[in-house]
Amino acid sequence: MKIFAVEMNYAAYNKAPYHTLEQQEPVIFMKGDAALKDGKPFFMPGFSSEVHGGAALVIKINRLGKHVAEQFAHRYYGEVTVGIDFTACDLHRQLKDRGLPWEISKAFDGAAVVGRFLPLSSAGDIRELEFHLDLNGRTVQTGHTGNLIFSADEIVSRISRFFTLRMGDLIYTGTPAVTGAVHIGDRLQGYLGNCKLLDFYVR
Repeated sequence: MKIFAVEMNYAAYNKAPYHTLEQQEPVIFMKGDAALKDGKPFFMPGFSSEVHGGAALVIKINRLGKHVAEQFAHRYYGEVTVGIDFTACDLHRQLKDRGLPWEISKAFDGAAVVGRFLPLSSAGDIRELEFHLDLNGRTVQTGHTGNLIFSADEIVSRISRFFTLRMGDLIYTGTPAVTGAVHIGDRLQGYLGNCKLLDFYVR
């Protein structure tokens, strides 16, 4: 299984002071395949003192694909969920400032959390899905796929130019706003509409 993610794919996130480039194409990165499942705790890594988590709509690839045309991309996924993209922000800044690869700050074990998947047939139109993240019972992030800079189909098509997509691969379509820090003892819950798909604690 491969895990792909898109950076700065919502306008609100892209307007942050440190994200000033206009997106001409999706910014793709990969995360480690040791993803956490719904209900299992996320353990704070010992190499960071500033871990942030952001919610994203996640799609699951359901067939083999290479050089997928955008108009056919919807045929390559059929399930969605809410996931959390974790980043060791202090390490991330250090690496970026030095011009070094930053995978270890975003692709470490457990940095991709995935909720329970729903078939799109029950979730709804991929272009009209609302999701949100609650932290300790308070909503801290909301998103709507209609506000994506690059749609799910554009992302699938783009990724398939460089990587063969295989059944079970996951794609995080982007977090809707600047993420917030998490701490030991926090409880995170992810919702697609009113349906809770994700619920876990930080340890």
